[in-house]
Amino acid sequence: MAIPCYNYGHFLPDCVQTVLDQEGVDVDVLIVDDASPDGSGEVAEKLAASDPRVRAIARKQNVGHIKTFNEGLDGVDGEFVVLLSADDLLAPGSLARSAALLQAYPEVGMVHGFALTFADVPPPPRSDLRSWTIWPGEEWLTRVCRAGGNPVATPEVMMRMSTMRDLVGYDARVPHACDFLMWLRAAAHGSIGRLNGVDQAYYRVHGDNMHTEQYGGAITDISQRHHAYEIFFEEDGKDLPRAVELRDAARWALSQEALAAALGCYEDGPEAANRQLAKELADLAVQLAPAAADCRLMRALHRNAERAEAGKGPVVPARVRAARRKVRTHLEWRRWRRSGVESAVKAG
Repeated sequence: MAIPCYNYGHFLPDCVQTVLDQEGVDVDVLIVDDASPDGSGEVAEKLAASDPRVRAIARKQNVGHIKTFNEGLDGVDGEFVVLLSADDLLAPGSLARSAALLQAYPEVGMVHGFALTFADVPPPPRSDLRSWTIWPGEEWLTRVCRAGGNPVATPEVMMRMSTMRDLVGYDARVPHACDFLMWLRAAAHGSIGRLNGVDQAYYRVHGDNMHTEQYGGAITDISQRHHAYEIFFEEDGKDLPRAVELRDAARWALSQEALAAALGCYEDGPEAANRQLAKELADLAVQLAPAAADCRLMRALHRNAERAEAGKGPVVPARVRAARRKVRTHLEWRRWRRSGVESAVKAG
């Protein structure tokens, strides 16, 4: 278990305790603090002194999250490995369930489940495992490329150590999508497993998370995922039988996400419309997939832009958009629970 930490010393004891409380597995915990100015290194060293299963590395110089991730992964040993951020938590029984699937299916290199989001107090987890799903790597990649979104949160993932060694850690070329590229690459090296009907981890949502801004961070997020896809199809995925088709599907899905975000810039009316951001997102969509210049979402964006210029509100009234969004969110949630793959387009 590798636990990278930067300025999360106040979260670290709870995080580590959820690992030490795991039943049915032997745990080896390595905390790597990246020269946190908040005293996280001292917290890590105290935790290591209190339990022989815990070790700590307190860096004197900050090197950034990618090197910290990889140092943690390089420093742990065992058949399976988990990277758990110091602000996240494991659900009870998480490690034993993931390890059982990997032991039962040697062809699976990575297993994930569901991660509950929380801000302060984690909600009660579902603890009854319903079933396992095993996807051949190319089938999982097909689903993810067509959807465009990242369906997996880091704390819910367990990887076979041999797979992690083959992948040589996280890639600094995509600092905001290094986990996503890791999942894509894992699928090119083996099958992907999923645990159904049970909650495996908790992902903490707070102001310091990288992806909390609804539209302002969309360009970076979409661009980084696009870069991850491009690296993947130039390297690990270049020999897949349907590589060209899947690459085009990913580009199209991301273009539609960019346009959905651009439409969101007009949702609060002409006074609040962020027209420059909407234009940048629309330009990005066309760069990703030239055919997006004349798609349904682009036409809708042009109509809303024209109305905003005239001082009018969005084409679809707010109450109708809210109702649509509620239905779409529910359907997307059901799809995610059923298939394990999440669409990136969520605009109402």
